[in-house]
Amino acid sequence: MDTTVPAARAALYEDIRRLNLIPLWESLHSLVPAHPAPAYEAALWRYDEIAPYLRRAGEVISAEEAVRRVLVLENPALPGSASITNSLYAGLQLILPGEVAPAHRHTQSALRFIVHGKGAYTAVDGERTTMYPGDFILTPSWTWHDHGNPGIDGAAEPVVWLDGLDIPLTRFFNGGFAENGQAASQRVARPEGRSLAAYGHNMAPVRQLHTGTSSPIFNYPYERSRAALETLRRQEEIDPWVGVKLRYINPLTGGAPMPTIGACMQLLPAGFKGRAHRSTDGTVYSVVEGHGRVDIGGRSFAFGPRDTFVVPSWLTLAFDAPEDVVLFSFSDRPVLEAIGLLREEFLPE
Repeated sequence: MDTTVPAARAALYEDIRRLNLIPLWESLHSLVPAHPAPAYEAALWRYDEIAPYLRRAGEVISAEEAVRRVLVLENPALPGSASITNSLYAGLQLILPGEVAPAHRHTQSALRFIVHGKGAYTAVDGERTTMYPGDFILTPSWTWHDHGNPGIDGAAEPVVWLDGLDIPLTRFFNGGFAENGQAASQRVARPEGRSLAAYGHNMAPVRQLHTGTSSPIFNYPYERSRAALETLRRQEEIDPWVGVKLRYINPLTGGAPMPTIGACMQLLPAGFKGRAHRSTDGTVYSVVEGHGRVDIGGRSFAFGPRDTFVVPSWLTLAFDAPEDVVLFSFSDRPVLEAIGLLREEFLPE
């Protein structure tokens, strides 16, 4: 065997490294793979297992001290990253009766999906909205926002929601900025429900039109989402891959509610056995109603209400729903669409 070639290559590699150079041919196949190979993995977090630790967190640190009392859902394959996918962050946030999570703003776009309790509020740029389970709420990039839990009609209970942010994506672009408010709660400048009234009924104001890049609606109530799914379940043929699935939109553009995060709600009717499909967007799911199973790339997970699971890019996904199941999901789909990298495949039976 001629050993001069390997030795010469090794010498070349050592010499060029001093100039901060590396040979492409040694890593070409991993840099330009035949198909997506995400560095993170499918995983599921059971709410019933997490809830006791959220309660303990509520005992040892206040919302004011923590700024945001959150247990981060960190992907098992990405330790130390505070990320659930390469581009998304997720965590479960607790706010107790009487607490206020102080006002701040940041360039990271955020969503809240309410998983337990009612009567807390989120305030976004001077407008408050009371939160109920299943509500999908936005805090767009660089908007002032705070949270409080005064309860309803004098009764208050702990409230938990799923946070979803584009923190890893913002970190990748080094575009992170943040600012704390001067007061714990921002001044309420508009009555509750104003944004939904102005933009949520297939109409928009003639003057003073919203000019931001995110949706002017910042609370999409679950009651309306669930009713839409139920109507379509009765009136239309069930899609064999996704059941009845609707995406949330910015009513002014028809696009995603925020530039970097898309969101959907879907209904899987009792007895649904879905065909496998896959997509290049990494997706986080929160179970709203029902029990079932999900197969992700050949791994099977049983889920129930309030559980969270993540589906990595290009892994096959198939649902089995012995009873009615409702799922909320969010992903980095708008980014992939914008740069031409979104690809989907719906596999035959």
